[in-house]
Amino acid sequence: MKLRQRAVISGVGLTVLTLFYVGVETIYNANPEKLPGFLKNSMAKAGKEYDGSHISAIRKRLNKSNYTSDDFSPEGGDGKAPGVGKSQLHSSDHRGRGDGIQSWMSSPFLLRINETDSDVDMLLDKLQSFDRRKFDFTKLKTIPYYDYLNTLRKRIKRKGTSLDAFRTFIGSLTTSWERFHKGIHQYHLYNPDESTVDDLLRDIAREPIVDVELKEGGTQLKLIITFSDEGQALFKPMRYPREQETLPNHFYFSDYERHNAEVAAFYLDKVLGFYRVPPTAGRIVNMTRDIKRLADHKLAKTFFISPANNLCFHGSCSYYCDTSHAICGTPDLLESSMAAFLPPEKIAARKTWRNPWKRSYSKHRKAYWEVYDDLCDKVKLKSPYNTGRRLLDLMDTHIFDFLTGNMDRHHYETFKDFGNDTFHLHLDNGRSFGKWRQDEMSILAPIFQCCKIRYSTFMKLAKYYVGPEKLSSLLKASTTRDKIFPVLIENQLIALDRRVIKILKEISICVENGNDIMDVIEDDHF
Repeated sequence: MKLRQRAVISGVGLTVLTLFYVGVETIYNANPEKLPGFLKNSMAKAGKEYDGSHISAIRKRLNKSNYTSDDFSPEGGDGKAPGVGKSQLHSSDHRGRGDGIQSWMSSPFLLRINETDSDVDMLLDKLQSFDRRKFDFTKLKTIPYYDYLNTLRKRIKRKGTSLDAFRTFIGSLTTSWERFHKGIHQYHLYNPDESTVDDLLRDIAREPIVDVELKEGGTQLKLIITFSDEGQALFKPMRYPREQETLPNHFYFSDYERHNAEVAAFYLDKVLGFYRVPPTAGRIVNMTRDIKRLADHKLAKTFFISPANNLCFHGSCSYYCDTSHAICGTPDLLESSMAAFLPPEKIAARKTWRNPWKRSYSKHRKAYWEVYDDLCDKVKLKSPYNTGRRLLDLMDTHIFDFLTGNMDRHHYETFKDFGNDTFHLHLDNGRSFGKWRQDEMSILAPIFQCCKIRYSTFMKLAKYYVGPEKLSSLLKASTTRDKIFPVLIENQLIALDRRVIKILKEISICVENGNDIMDVIEDDHF
């Protein structure tokens, strides 16, 4: 009896489902707008074409538990509850960026098929017609990139100054570390025309290691390395092979840091002409000679031999420092990054600033700017972003992070000696270059919410676009002498060129939406 009842129930259920599907399909073919959103999307995924699938979602009011407050949220500003915001999100434009992330899972080589974009071409034509003296892209294509970079640097008329401790210094500086520290300037971390950085990179990669110390704090293992000439560097070990992407289900704050990302970020910053990342070089260390032999008892006791007969250790930190997250050599050789230390605090004190576009670092909450698009209006009214170069520096930082795929820029630092009229230090880039198939468009939120970019930065991006040198080829060439070359694999380099186009497309949307060209592409002569 029970079996017969089950058969009857199953038959009835199947009949109901069949009739339901036929009814839905009939309505969809006649008038898809009558269907609920989830059914329209389901039918579209099943092979039906639906033209209205990208309608912007209605943004709900959120209470304190739904977004992360900061100095620029309603709680930190005028105390008023937020409204729904602007009537139209920038991302809902007819050429919008989608819902924050654009995936290129089908093929990593899409950019090689089409290296131009019609919207970017229209933007460059419009700018050239607007002011050919400032936007002569025909001439720009004929100028070698580094010659053009020097031309842009010569536009900086401000003389600037050095760190107070070195301003009246008299004496000889014998090591590359000392010369690097003395050369720190109000407008750049180092002068690319001098040999100091090349000398420093060579010393980082070759100088004998005489001391190893665990760096306190942080979720992952870092070591302070001291060299025979008393220079110091921050050591980050190889965790991933270059080909391994960040797992799609991992949050940005739970991913391993990559040693090659630190090296690539330095060279990319140098190619871009920012000069804001401390000199960083790759180095292959012998774990037995360079680390275990010099380790104190606390670090030494974490070494062990793995089942594969490789030497491993895990050190001590707050998160990824145990046997299941060990760092292993082959058998005891290990790739690493070594980032030169900045001068100590007593010589060059630094101020830490909260990034207004900081993420929530929560699995459940979104940051204010991820829900509302009016954060820029608040930021521009507050110090230090209401005067000087700092807002444009923030745009540079997010462009840099978008190119590298770094979602972890929660704070940034500046040197106190230079006040607010100085650059942002681009420190801690280990969570970069984790995904080459995917472009995290939300990193560009300051760009499309403020509709602003520095003129010199825009022209560099335009130069990469018009060629003949692409950003990928320039970066690859700059890393050829590094000890861990190739620093990036080909797919990661291809992603850089694709992301250049994405940034330029955002600027084209800003201009097309009626914003004044000179307000969008602001020339502050930096």
